Amino acid sequence: MRLMIAVLSSLFLTNGSLAQRPNIVWIIADDMSANFSCYGETSITTPNVDRLAAKGVKFTNAYVTAPVCSTCRSAFITGMYQTSIGAQHHRSGRGLEKLHLPERVQLVPELLQEVGYYTTLSGWPITGNRLGKSDYNFEWDLSVYDGNDWSKRTSGQPFFAQIMTQGGKLRGDGPDGWRKVADSASNVLGSSTSHEAVHLPPYYPPHPDIIQDWAAYLDAVRLTDVAVGEVVARLEREGVLNNTLVLFMTDHGISHARGKQFLYDEGIHIPLVVRGPEIPAGMIRSDLVEHIDIAALTLAAAGVGVPEWMQARDILASDYVPRQSVFSARDRCDETVDCIRSTRTSKFKYIRNFLPQRPYLQPCAYKDSKQILIALRNWHSQGKLDVIQELLFQETRPPEELYNLHIDPFEVHNVAADPDYSDVLASMRRELAQWMERTSDAGQMPEPVSMYDSDMAVYLEAIKRRREPAQVQTIKGNIQLMKQLAAEGK
Repeated sequence: MRLMIAVLSSLFLTNGSLAQRPNIVWIIADDMSANFSCYGETSITTPNVDRLAAKGVKFTNAYVTAPVCSTCRSAFITGMYQTSIGAQHHRSGRGLEKLHLPERVQLVPELLQEVGYYTTLSGWPITGNRLGKSDYNFEWDLSVYDGNDWSKRTSGQPFFAQIMTQGGKLRGDGPDGWRKVADSASNVLGSSTSHEAVHLPPYYPPHPDIIQDWAAYLDAVRLTDVAVGEVVARLEREGVLNNTLVLFMTDHGISHARGKQFLYDEGIHIPLVVRGPEIPAGMIRSDLVEHIDIAALTLAAAGVGVPEWMQARDILASDYVPRQSVFSARDRCDETVDCIRSTRTSKFKYIRNFLPQRPYLQPCAYKDSKQILIALRNWHSQGKLDVIQELLFQETRPPEELYNLHIDPFEVHNVAADPDYSDVLASMRRELAQWMERTSDAGQMPEPVSMYDSDMAVYLEAIKRRREPAQVQTIKGNIQLMKQLAAEGK
């Protein structure tokens, strides 16, 4: 492993020192786990991501530090844990109360601009002049992006392009969202994913709506794969592919009851594939990496020194020491207040619930409106769920969860109270506490009420503009409940 890392590092450092720096392209999909055939998914095939992996490095143990869009993106664009820069609450700092980065912290595109890169942010396909999804939880200057298409750069100028795809969001939220993505898959790929091809994890029941949604999700994966192929094809047509570092990943796992917003692997395990100049083909890395590491990797590939303040690590550096643990955090998501932390090794996952008096499925307008949650609640009320599927419906949570991933990869058998695991529990509890202290985890203090109210005002106004009065009332009720629980010390 160390030899392979050293080889990659020497290649990038040499390339980064040339007058012609490599182009760098990030392709990032929303709401998607590692359900690609090169990662073992058997229900569908994803030839373009598979080809990218075959020509580069596939990281099989990549994890996000936050399982929701804005906090994850705030982290990877700075190379910092979202909890260290005060950006841990989803869509925070959007109202009258603002959030500002610590003085020394800069965005990756800003650092690349300083050495001559043309920086872009777009969706796919690229249309008009509109920038792609940023979703950062802090104030930032739009000038860190020169535009949305690298074709507008000066001749010979290296470019850094971020391409944001809809990913799992293609399947929509409404009762007929699945139909749109199924039709798109049929039009683009000749067929949609059959319900018979779906293999649900054991913590979800075979409810028809859940199966239908999962099939639509797999179609979204297939369409994302097409987009990856289109980006690579454009680079090849323009004759720049051989001098371009191409990175593909997702911003967190699938948007599902136990995925997005939670710290189980369904929410934090992501694909990460990197192809670049002289990278040996077909390399597989099984060591633990965090998604913020793409910031340091990118700067190093460009020949830019990784700032000492940055918490990301250059996972291709010759002196890189593989992580023994990765860390993740979930805090407020929209109106729903929570505080969860986790640390994961290759064998164990430890989760600390700092608000154990609350249920797993707290009221959350965004998630509660999804067909999958409606279906789950329906079968729960009818007594149709088994013991494992009922876990999410507990009225309270254990303060600590511990899973032996070697024998329990789906994380459904909590062994935190098992005496046989007492040493592991104590060790991981200590490790998480030390990480929170070492990284100055801002989530150790409650969010100021003024910030919460400021963000909720913006959130409610956005829902009003969408003409969803019932949703507005639901959110208002949830806000009052959150404040009531806080007043009760829960």
